Amino acid sequence: MSTALTERPSAAAPRAGDAPRRRTRVFALAEARWAAAATVAFLIALPLQLTGAPAWAWGPLYAIAYVTGGWEPGWAGLQSLREKTLDVDLLMIVAAIGAASIGQVMDGALLIVIFATSGALEALATARTQDSVRGLLDLAPATATRLLDDGGEETVATEDLVVGDTLLIRPGERVGADGRVLDGASDVDQATITGEPLPAAKQQGDEVFAGTLNGTGALRVQVERDASDSVIARIVAMVEEASETKAPTQLFIEKVEQRYSLGMVFATLAVFLVPLAFGAAVTGSLLRAMTFMIVASPCAVVLATMPPLLSAIANAGRHGVLVKSAVVMERLGQVDAVALDKTGTLTEGTPRITDLRPLTGSGLDEEELLTLAGAAEHPSEHPLARAVVDAARRRGLDLPVAEGFASTPGIGVTATVSGAVIAVGAPARLLDGAADAPSTEAEATAAAVAEELERDGRTAVLVGRDGVPVGVLGIADRLRPDAAATVTALAALTGAAPVLVTGDNPRAAARLAAEVGITDVRAGLLPQDKVAAVQEQERAGRKVLVIGDGVNDAPALAAAHTGIAMGRAGSDLALETADAVVVRDELATVPTVIALSRAARRLVVQNLVIASVFISGLVVWDLVATLPLPLGVLGHEGSTVIVGLNGLRLLRESAWQRAGATGARPVQEAARSRRSR
Repeated sequence: MSTALTERPSAAAPRAGDAPRRRTRVFALAEARWAAAATVAFLIALPLQLTGAPAWAWGPLYAIAYVTGGWEPGWAGLQSLREKTLDVDLLMIVAAIGAASIGQVMDGALLIVIFATSGALEALATARTQDSVRGLLDLAPATATRLLDDGGEETVATEDLVVGDTLLIRPGERVGADGRVLDGASDVDQATITGEPLPAAKQQGDEVFAGTLNGTGALRVQVERDASDSVIARIVAMVEEASETKAPTQLFIEKVEQRYSLGMVFATLAVFLVPLAFGAAVTGSLLRAMTFMIVASPCAVVLATMPPLLSAIANAGRHGVLVKSAVVMERLGQVDAVALDKTGTLTEGTPRITDLRPLTGSGLDEEELLTLAGAAEHPSEHPLARAVVDAARRRGLDLPVAEGFASTPGIGVTATVSGAVIAVGAPARLLDGAADAPSTEAEATAAAVAEELERDGRTAVLVGRDGVPVGVLGIADRLRPDAAATVTALAALTGAAPVLVTGDNPRAAARLAAEVGITDVRAGLLPQDKVAAVQEQERAGRKVLVIGDGVNDAPALAAAHTGIAMGRAGSDLALETADAVVVRDELATVPTVIALSRAARRLVVQNLVIASVFISGLVVWDLVATLPLPLGVLGHEGSTVIVGLNGLRLLRESAWQRAGATGARPVQEAARSRRSR
């Protein structure tokens, strides 16, 4: 068991395997600058107007808000118009100008600011995702040490490596290219690729991946893939491809914007022109058409959709779930299948001692065995060593000072503790073939215990004293306390059992799946395999929610209908690629936010009904009789206020509690069923 040459990462240090951050600044985006200018102008003008200041004081400020916030969506709408399409953005600009033309300047400016801010947030989210995709390339080193035929070595750029080159990977270095080990032994942290919580032992014949981190052993590696075809490069390509080819996301109301927009334009023209054809006065026809445009404008319809979704976003944010947009909040309620990662998602991502097995005849109890192992492992920085030492500390054990510490990559450590030579490491290596033909009873017992633990999905660690096995430790990644309940709730909400997709080994995956109640287990997957698993369900008509945390999960998060990343342990790429982030790592909030999304969708439908009733009534009044303009404005604004207040109901704490009860109900029913049996 090798040590790591680098220091243990502190809480403030970057996570292992993360790429250096390349974050686009907010005001580097033109959309953000224009939206900020519009918002500032609006916020200065509003109190001036409300306090009775003269129009010359606040009027120009509102004009600035209209121009700075409206020119981009207006121009985009005109460009769409040139392509013979009419979008709701242009309609909103027209409605805002129409509102200003009849004296509702503040209402129009508010509409402009909302649209400009929404566009800026969308642009920022897109830029941040692109930043993380580009930053992922920094995981692979810029240079590598290439061995020459005459025994010398040279430093070359990794993009200049070709298949067949031989590389020297020194301790603590990142692997420069995908290849196969020719000579040497070490432990390689390849969590960025496979998501495995523990470094993988590598020796002659084993495959290694570019961007993974070498331990204390030196490796000679033969390059088997060009840099452009490495696994890490394919992850970048898959994320970009999934982001580009993912079906355009639209809110419910946007799906009918073309018909509504065109219908409103033609209807307004008809209301103006038809009376003129029968000899009506131009002024009266224009006033009737303007009233029609105001009462038929989709302001209430837009507010019917946005407040429930934005309120749900705010409520989820208060409880540790960051939903990145209203589109995402709506999509969360549509999911009908779930795929979960294992390490860092269903588990905590940190190996812990699960079993202490002192061997009969060793004279040791559990605490004495742990004391010997902890003392020998104390100088090591290997994740398994940290698990052993942390377990000893949690039990309050005093660890003796170890002398003569030595570490052998891929095998384990040795140290002198209280006068005895203690060896801790891989059973197969320390027993030196005794697992197949044990020469002593202790070796036979140790081999049997290690096999039992590994069969159950644990990592077995042998402890020897003066060359004699005295015990075996079982180490595994600990399941999150709320994992099983969350899986049950997700199955009930979606109507389908979740799927486990992991890069970890099949035995560990099967053991964990059995604990949480998952029957569909897909283990040993590379990033492209996870994407294929998601696409398989998508082709079957499913809307898949992927929950993950690592770089290797990012392509699947991008390809899925909706992706959620675990925030505390999540890689930067996963956090930026995902549609939502569980900031506090509380897995149980996922079913709750899905239920909250469905509640928001129900409120959207309610609001659309209310808005439709108001709009239809006012339009019929205007067409059949004579609707006074002030009364039309009052009815239009009244419907907007009603649907807005109705949507804000989801801001209340009780809304989250009801959603939580909806998600928890299947868990409670399952518990009652178990008790009755």
